Amino acid sequence: MDKRYQVFVSSTYADLLDERQEVMQALLELDCIPAGMELFPAANEDQWTLIKKVIDDCDYYMVIIAGRYGSIGPAGLSYTEMEYRYALEAGKPVLGFVHRDPGTLPASRCEARDEGKAKLATFCEFVQKKMCRLWDSPADLGSQVSRSLVKLIKRSPGIGWVRGNLVPDESATEEILNLRRRAEELQAELQATRTTGPAGTSDLAQGE
Repeated sequence: MDKRYQVFVSSTYADLLDERQEVMQALLELDCIPAGMELFPAANEDQWTLIKKVIDDCDYYMVIIAGRYGSIGPAGLSYTEMEYRYALEAGKPVLGFVHRDPGTLPASRCEARDEGKAKLATFCEFVQKKMCRLWDSPADLGSQVSRSLVKLIKRSPGIGWVRGNLVPDESATEEILNLRRRAEELQAELQATRTTGPAGTSDLAQGE
């Protein structure tokens, strides 16, 4: 049955618009369903509840990191890092994509304060302990996402989504189960016949 996998895309936003567009295109070309911050309202507690629910419903999770750490949540971590840690806790297969050389990015796309830079560096180190790829341009990122996700799907197939009209209804499912049970019964009867011989032949001697 044809499936589509839902992929949560986590990153900072304003500084990675081109990169996110490239990733979304790559996912659509793989017949995947992208999910990310484009769906969410302004940051608040209800938003975090929604984010966790969307991550729970996704088959895979990926994080994109460049020069910004992102908006800080109540726990002192960025929402991007909170999402990543939650995906790990939820047991989601994760992919990390870290910029190869953030020092080459314009200042407007990088952390201005030392505290932000330190948190970003720590987060990058944490992400690179898991499956992670380096990238240096939107096109390169899209290519890395495509290749990495194809490999991940083969290694860890998700539950996926299917069109409602392709899902067997309850009566069809019951009929399939009945047919399967009947096939098992016939197989058992055939095996018994092979073992004991046809009825009425037990008294026949060999050669008679």
